[in-house]
Amino acid sequence: MQEKLKKIREEAMAQIDHAEVLDRLNDVRVSFLGKKGELTQLLKSMKNLAPEERPAFGQMVNETRAQIETHLEKAMKVLEEKALEQQLKAEEIDVTLPAKKNPVGHRHPNTIAREEVERIFIGMGYEVVEGPEIEYDLYNFEKLNIPANHPAKDEQDTFYINKDIVLRTQTSPVQARVMEQGKLPIRMICPGRVFRSDEVDATHSPSFHQIEGLVVDKNITFADLKGTLEQFAKEMFGENTRTKFRPHHFPFTEPSAEVDVSCFKCGGKGCRFCKGSGWIEILGCGMVHPHVFEMCGIDPKEYTGFAFGVGLERIALLKYEIDDMRLLYENDTRFLKQF
Repeated sequence: MQEKLKKIREEAMAQIDHAEVLDRLNDVRVSFLGKKGELTQLLKSMKNLAPEERPAFGQMVNETRAQIETHLEKAMKVLEEKALEQQLKAEEIDVTLPAKKNPVGHRHPNTIAREEVERIFIGMGYEVVEGPEIEYDLYNFEKLNIPANHPAKDEQDTFYINKDIVLRTQTSPVQARVMEQGKLPIRMICPGRVFRSDEVDATHSPSFHQIEGLVVDKNITFADLKGTLEQFAKEMFGENTRTKFRPHHFPFTEPSAEVDVSCFKCGGKGCRFCKGSGWIEILGCGMVHPHVFEMCGIDPKEYTGFAFGVGLERIALLKYEIDDMRLLYENDTRFLKQF
């Protein structure tokens, strides 16, 4: 038995020394130390020995097992180090190569302009309110003093879902909805997407954004409107900005006006940006028409108010000196990453 044990040990040691890969060492472990390995089979034959011989034989088998396991672990450690060294050589990283950049997006110019407008009016005590983009003709036109067959409908050339439902042409319907609730006084702006059947060019799009404002309270005058818009212009375009009001007509306001600001590029002297006039048109406004109040359930003898509306894209184009509105929608990263 001793000779057999010695032969098993020597054979196991030789196979371990000649193993070149970790898988081969595992095969040696199974072959000699596994459940069906040679040492295990030798232990099973111990029943054929005399009882007094069994302890000594068992001890010799365990010593042989321990020797094989020790040698196996040392060889395994050496092969693992070699395998790691080969892997590091194969996966060598050139630290001088430029890193892979993960492109990170940022706010769109329209979003930046919208947040700036909202910040200004929230600072003046206004509330930001939103409404549906698919709107009833009743709110989009009728309650804004634009009855059926009114010329203003032709100007807007609306997208109709059916005769009673349209894609809103302005955010003014949100104002009508808020006034209808009867919670006075009102100080609000309503930003959002609007739709008109316009041809796409440098200054027009069938889908664009508006921000409209509304104030309703007792003793509101045109002077309040003028002061509000002057403050807005100064915060938006610079402290030295001046405003000019020109008479105009809107069905839902009376009196109405277009508002110009002094060119912030040339200071009002006249340049290519303002087409030599020194002024740039930015929005329309006026005192809320009494008939609009009546249709929304507000007594025009007790309350007055003003409304205004500005195209968000127009603000972005002016503020960032963009000369083509289409650039805002084409998702060209070469353009957008400038902001």
